[in-house]
Amino acid sequence: MACSGAVRRQPLALPLFALLAVPLLVAGCSPAESEPVPGASPLEVKTATPPPPKPQRRPFTISFAGDVHFEGVLRNRLDADPRTALGPIAAVLRKSNLTALNLETAITTAGTPAPGKQFTFRAPATAFTALKAAGVDVVTMANNHGMDYMESGLRDTLAAIRSSKFPVIGIGANETAAYRPYRRTVNGNRVSIIGATQVLDAQFIQSWTASGDKAGLASAKNEPRLLRAVRQARKNSDTVIVFLHWGTELVKCPTPVQRGLADKLVAAGADVIVGSHAHILLGGGYSGQSYVHYGLGNFAFYNWGPETGTTGVLTLTINGRKVLKDQWTPARINGGVPIPVTGGARQQALGAYRALRGCTGLSAAPADS
Repeated sequence: MACSGAVRRQPLALPLFALLAVPLLVAGCSPAESEPVPGASPLEVKTATPPPPKPQRRPFTISFAGDVHFEGVLRNRLDADPRTALGPIAAVLRKSNLTALNLETAITTAGTPAPGKQFTFRAPATAFTALKAAGVDVVTMANNHGMDYMESGLRDTLAAIRSSKFPVIGIGANETAAYRPYRRTVNGNRVSIIGATQVLDAQFIQSWTASGDKAGLASAKNEPRLLRAVRQARKNSDTVIVFLHWGTELVKCPTPVQRGLADKLVAAGADVIVGSHAHILLGGGYSGQSYVHYGLGNFAFYNWGPETGTTGVLTLTINGRKVLKDQWTPARINGGVPIPVTGGARQQALGAYRALRGCTGLSAAPADS
């Protein structure tokens, strides 16, 4: 029961010194009593502590690489030992907090090749073993080879993804799954990565695109759907990344279609946009405060030459929405796998890489720096 706060009056006949010596008592309370906390024992009251502060974000690193399949000489490497299939470049991929690349193949050992296609790629499920061993955390399969073995190959691919538990974006059993981002918290940063393809053979656009309950790929040709996925991710993410399959084969500069889509994605809330498909490197840099890279080239690929064999790893240092640093590790494809370039050749490769920015309309630094 709460104390009333009334004071007991002492007889006025007492001497003044006696009145001063008598403690004032609140009716029904002793001086040591306090208001009890409902539902809490005295022990609970004494030991209650405030909740711990929310962890502060710290910068994290994420690496990106281009197109990977396991055909030809790469299949031989995969069959010999999946753990070493990607070769020495794995040491670079493992250094970052996150690593993502484009897996340009169906994951199946059966099925019928897509009719009319000149090149069709497929690989066994050990491809996921090889990628994981090389330090890759997530791949996009939204590309023009992800369904090379049509619907039966897609079923095998989705089954392999489930059984391996390897993170894959840009493909799914329905539209929601295909456009769903890979989410991970790194150094306090809530990171979302979305995969989609702007490149699809005309005769397969409808049959390969995920829609409603239909399985397939996330298509960037359906711009409203892709932009909606970015806006949704923006609501509960610190860093939003879009990994695209885009551009025109062997064209060194971004197309108007690429540049237009990049602008729309930045406006929708994307912090980083990267992609591949052209089989050669294109430039990268800043669009306002967002980072855009138009072409990461081949990476682990059976076809390489003076230009198609030029590759590397893009590593970004990010804190929340800010890209703090971009770093390029140049490499050359040899025997199907990327070999990091060293010495004087490395400096020459870095200079050639930086020159690629010239036709992109991108800046070497963010707008607010």
